[in-house]
Amino acid sequence: MTSLALLQLVSPALPVGAFSYSEGLEVLVQTNGLNDEQAVQDWLTAELTRGALRLEVAALPKLRQQLELWVHQGDVQGRDGVENLDGWLLATREASELRAQQRQMGQSLVQLLNDLGHPLPEPVRLSWPAAWAWAASAMKIPVLDMLEGYLYGWVANQLSAAVRLVPLGPTRAQVLQQRLLPLVQKQALQLRDMDPQQMWSAGVGASLTQLAHAELYSRLFRS
Repeated sequence: MTSLALLQLVSPALPVGAFSYSEGLEVLVQTNGLNDEQAVQDWLTAELTRGALRLEVAALPKLRQQLELWVHQGDVQGRDGVENLDGWLLATREASELRAQQRQMGQSLVQLLNDLGHPLPEPVRLSWPAAWAWAASAMKIPVLDMLEGYLYGWVANQLSAAVRLVPLGPTRAQVLQQRLLPLVQKQALQLRDMDPQQMWSAGVGASLTQLAHAELYSRLFRS
């Protein structure tokens, strides 16, 4: 059943609004910085290996541990730890649009979990990584699967945006998704035991494109 629960979390039908965000891809396409399949693959590879996404993935096990302390043992220090780490992750994102995305998707997932019978002890504004950690815990998804699912879902959402922005058909997007699976697995294994607050991000290009999104003349996406 845990594998089926993970399929539910990475499904494009999950009602969290991920389809409405490009995380900077729209800027790259409009400025002709990303215009073919190889460029999309290079961009995704760079973010998977050097981007701020890695910090979020490395934080998931600790977020989950602290959530479980709070929910199952009533330890308010666990709640405080979640809020502190969650806030730190948000602060690593320079673009206000991306921070708004993380908050909106996180709150949507928390509401969905409430409806599925997995409420938190009290209302807390979780952003996307912390909400994902709570979803994985509530659905008893193993830690490594949780990390792989987070990375897989991010790649899938980026490819969904790329299909609408780049000359990239859905079949080629699926080829790219499969091509990146070994890297997703490798990164999940590598990040499982790392401390996110001792890590670095070299996703400067991604940050700049995300900051530039608000200045686009016309936009399809919210980030």
